Amino acid sequence: MRRRSLRPFGRTSRSVGTDLYQRTDPRCQTGSGTTTSRTGRAGRPRLEGIMNRRRTTSAALVAVAALALAGCGGDAEPTVAPSVTTEPSTTTTPEPEPEPTETTEPAETPTQAVTAYYLVDTRAGVRLARETREAQGSDPLVAAVEAMISGADDPDYSTAWDPGTQVLGVTAEAGTITVDLSEEARTANIGSEGAALMVQQLVWTVTDTADDDGAGVVLTIAGEPAGELWGAVVWDGPVVREEAIDVRVLVQIDDPAEGATASSPVTVSGEAAVFEANLPWAVLDADGAEVQTGFTMTAEGQTFAPYSFEVELEPGTWTIVITEDDPSDGEGGVPMTDSRTITVE
Repeated sequence: MRRRSLRPFGRTSRSVGTDLYQRTDPRCQTGSGTTTSRTGRAGRPRLEGIMNRRRTTSAALVAVAALALAGCGGDAEPTVAPSVTTEPSTTTTPEPEPEPTETTEPAETPTQAVTAYYLVDTRAGVRLARETREAQGSDPLVAAVEAMISGADDPDYSTAWDPGTQVLGVTAEAGTITVDLSEEARTANIGSEGAALMVQQLVWTVTDTADDDGAGVVLTIAGEPAGELWGAVVWDGPVVREEAIDVRVLVQIDDPAEGATASSPVTVSGEAAVFEANLPWAVLDADGAEVQTGFTMTAEGQTFAPYSFEVELEPGTWTIVITEDDPSDGEGGVPMTDSRTITVE
């Protein structure tokens, strides 16, 4: 067996290192493509291949490191962010808020002072008494007739008209006032004396409101002449007022109104047709006891004439009474009276 001589370890390393330097130096290359060491011995191809692979790997690592360093260097190009397409901004103009709708309050029904006549029992039979009151409606004639039908505030006054009666219209022209009522006007439970006074009740109500004492009053029912009414009277043409002394109560309080609130002193006024223009009056408390009495004078005796007087009253509820002067001392029956219950503040 042929024995191979062993080279010292250090020399082998030196030769390998020399070969490495020779391969990387172009001056060491020959035309045959082989590498010659300084000892003249040819390099081993296997070792050369290994070294070539190492050089290739090292070069790749160097390149990767260079790229990494280039990415971290200050001279690197700035990274360009991907462009984002921005939709055009659409400004939405807010819809104007609707103006608050004003709540329309229902129109108030107008009211006005009207004078209506009612029935009252007296020693001389049924008479007319009047009351001025606030009534609804824009037409004073219609409002007055409606007040007459509906009844008075004064509990001493009454009406015989059917409360279901409707006022279809009232017209005034050329000295004639025409009142048109619904069919309910034909209904009344009253005798002949009361029926005649019902006619005068309507006549006095509309002529007083129209301020035309001499006007004739025509009654139609549902647009047709009234004709026979209540089994007692026939109303087929204009009717005028009868004399006040024959149909009206002889003593009348116009102011204050029934149930009014007043302050002291209280002024009482109205009309009366009394003997020698003398008109007695009295004040009653809530229990009906007489607390004050006195007399006043009308402008003229034995005919309807105005009067007025004042009375001092403490706060409370009082009833003021005026009385027909009775020179017969009761022989002619119970004197006619009128009264108003009021509150004094």
